[in-house]
Parts: sequence; C-alpha cells; structure tokens
Amino acid sequence: MRRLSLAAAGLVAALTACGGGGGGGGGAGAAPTPAPVTTPAPVTTASARPVATGPNVSGCFTEADGTIFEYGGGLPGVITGTGSTGVVVTYERRGNVCTWRPLADRLVATGYRVLLYARSAVAAPEDTAVAMARRLAKEKGVKRVFLVGGSIGATTAVPAALKLGPRKVAGVVALSGEIAPEDAARLTVPLLQIGSEHDDYGGREALEAAAAQAPDDELLIIPGARLHASALLGSPHAAQVLDAIETFMNRHKG
Repeated sequence: MRRLSLAAAGLVAALTACGGGGGGGGGAGAAPTPAPVTTPAPVTTASARPVATGPNVSGCFTEADGTIFEYGGGLPGVITGTGSTGVVVTYERRGNVCTWRPLADRLVATGYRVLLYARSAVAAPEDTAVAMARRLAKEKGVKRVFLVGGSIGATTAVPAALKLGPRKVAGVVALSGEIAPEDAARLTVPLLQIGSEHDDYGGREALEAAAAQAPDDELLIIPGARLHASALLGSPHAAQVLDAIETFMNRHKG
C-alpha cells in the first residue's frame, strides 16, 4: 500500500496549530483547535449562485451544467462534462450532491465525464451505484468508469465495483469509508482511500483494509483532523485531496 499520509511529527503539529484538524489531534499545551468541521451547507445561496428554477439536482446542478435525468420514480441526476472516462459519485448518508461540486468541477475541467445523483434514502447505495455506472457507460464515447463514494457511498463502492468488473471499472476512490476486508481482498482494480485521522467513521483504523489483488492500493490520511467524507472538499486540505484524486485517476484511466 502506498501511504500518502503526512506523518512527519513536525508537520502534524503545524497543521494542528493552524486549525487543520477538527478535534482530537491536540496535546497538552497545544494551540486551541476549532470545533469539528461539519459537512458544508449546499452552495445554493444567492451570493454563491442563483437559485435554480428549472430542472436541477438539489438546486446546485442545472441544465447549464449538463444533462439532467430522472430515475427511480422521479429522483434527479446530472451528467456533466464530455470526457471518455466516467466518474460516478455516491454521497454520504444525509448528504447531497452540492458538497461534491468542488470535485465535479475539478474533474470536468480536466476531461472527465461526471455523474452525480440524488440518492434514495431507502435504496441500497451499492445497487444504485451499479445502475448509475451502467447508465454512464452507455453514454457515447465513455469507455470505463471510476466509482467515487463518501462514507456509506465509499463503503459500498467496492462491492459495486466487484459486481461491475474490471472491464467497466477503472478504479475506486473511497472517502471516509469502512471497507470490508473480504471485499478489499477481492478487488482487482486500483483503490484510493482518503480519510482523516480522528474521523469516527472511516478514520485511520478503518482505512487499513488491504486490496492485495489491486494493481494499486493507495492511502491518504489527513493527520490530526476529524473531517468526514465531502467535508474534506470544503476544508483547508481540499487542494491536497483533489490533487490526490486527480493524480490517481489520471494514472489509471487507461
């Protein structure tokens, strides 16, 4: 497993002192740290972007971004970008697509085609991720797809990839997911796991699942922080996380 964690003690201390962690990372005499970072609110305020009035996904993706579609009895999704490599994003429980906009914008700008969707509260995330990957794979020009998930979306991304197989799946990116060891052991596509040290779900210990058969098995842990899933994308560590995801995808998109 390639470890991308910033583990040097001095750097950990510096990050903590600068407010890089959300809690649980400070020691005696350390500078006060801010309260745990929570998932940012959807960027749908008047100052951020106009309120959507037409077809949209959660108010932050509209027809100006791409193709809006419906599935599962009226739930919305969007396909944005024009690249030949697809990316399906499955967000965390009680989350929404809006906090994943930084990742979607970055990937579209660098040549990927991204599908985001409003997730059903009752349908199994694994089954829906499989259905969305198959939908995106049918788009003209799309060859293979990355599965990206946050929290429960990350946990179920690996079994979803196992169902789809390596001919369709280019790789898996899991943010704050607890991947079952038996699922990780069967994975034969590249895996990138990202989390923060003190996250209650998807923290350091949970990210140790080894994908022994995967051609690449990478791990990035943000030290001294308690940031969960898409909260990483709205944190001071966002650039590092986005860079890691883009680098991983560029290496494995084929």
